[in-house]
Amino acid sequence: MLCFKHYIYFMFALVDCNNFYASCERVFNPNLQHKPIVILSNNDGCIIARSDEAKKLGIPMGAPIFKCRTLIANHNVKVFSSNYSLYGDMSSRVMSILKQFTPDIQVYSIDESFLKLEGFEGYNLTDYGMSMKNRILKWTGIPTCAGIAPTKALSKVANKIARKYPNQTNGVYVIDTEVKRIKALKWTKIKDIWGIGKKLSNRLATKGCKNAYDFTQLHESWVKSNMSVVESRLQRDLLGMPTLDLEVQKSKKSIATTRTFEKSLKELDEIKERVSTFAFVSGEKLRRQNSHCHMIIVILRSNYFREDLKQHYATKVISLPYPTNSSLVLSNYAIKAIGEVFKNGIAYKKAGIILTGLVPSNNYQLNIFDWENSNHQPLMKAIDKINYRFSNKIKLANQDLKKTWKMKQDHLSPNYTTNLQDIIKVK
Repeated sequence: MLCFKHYIYFMFALVDCNNFYASCERVFNPNLQHKPIVILSNNDGCIIARSDEAKKLGIPMGAPIFKCRTLIANHNVKVFSSNYSLYGDMSSRVMSILKQFTPDIQVYSIDESFLKLEGFEGYNLTDYGMSMKNRILKWTGIPTCAGIAPTKALSKVANKIARKYPNQTNGVYVIDTEVKRIKALKWTKIKDIWGIGKKLSNRLATKGCKNAYDFTQLHESWVKSNMSVVESRLQRDLLGMPTLDLEVQKSKKSIATTRTFEKSLKELDEIKERVSTFAFVSGEKLRRQNSHCHMIIVILRSNYFREDLKQHYATKVISLPYPTNSSLVLSNYAIKAIGEVFKNGIAYKKAGIILTGLVPSNNYQLNIFDWENSNHQPLMKAIDKINYRFSNKIKLANQDLKKTWKMKQDHLSPNYTTNLQDIIKVK
């Protein structure tokens, strides 16, 4: 039998922001409190986030907005375009506060983080979780819940309980006894286990697994022989044996910038300008993680939802003569590739750039015959510094300097924390 005293010096906390996107909107517009809210995807296409009030109305996740127009109008649902500048800044503020409670933190997503609590034997962990929750609410206005347990998987379960029963838990729940662990696992449905998808939950159901506790009772040898190492580790984690540790953030193996156009484009020059912008942005991402790339993949696609129009989908792979992270080089090769795959008479709706074959900037093979202009690296460094400070003021000459490309965002809220023009003025 598991002895939780063995892990008293070693606990995980999962802190999750409640309805994060909707909560960010409510911070700066208190009139939205207790009102149903939905947040839309790029170009206002689909619903990607809902407040609890919107969920109760039956508005489905991922549904195209046009299918929910009647329901939204009848219940006066507030609709917002994705304001990633605002959400990203608010997320950064929340994570900065959590780092004050422990140096061991893994940012799991934009709205949740794992914290490793090691050497906290003299602390009341419920009170400690409340301190995190209260400080975040006071300093940012974002409501959160915290689940604390001996393993990451159990902290996920504890967080769900805290979120489900706010009145009983005050938004913080600690699994620190064997009785609590078993009770929590029996409460958790098999499909709600962290890392268990729909297909696997159906498969486990045939083995008689109705909840997480049933999953932990499967014989270890059967799990190892019939499932992947991921599920085997998950089972041990749910048993209270720490198997999943904090993950160290690694450099990406590929970098992609893909966007749907605000309107369909038929002119090659317009698409070239868009692709040049994508290459420029991809180069910035590449330099941010101190990498060079060996290969570019360019994607061009028409609107497959318009069955009445002629369709075309094309990709072009370019192997570079030398590894680079220069936006100048990347843009030139991407524009050439677009010219090769473009077809007249097609209404294109989406394009993208994928950089792959990534290598560290301080360790890559040079080419004896071809090399990059030595002025590019200091130039890129200067451009990145200026654009970081002044919000992307410098562009390439093959970008349209008179046109600001943007997504369709008809319901965009102000950038309250990242744009001086949008800062709230107190009268």
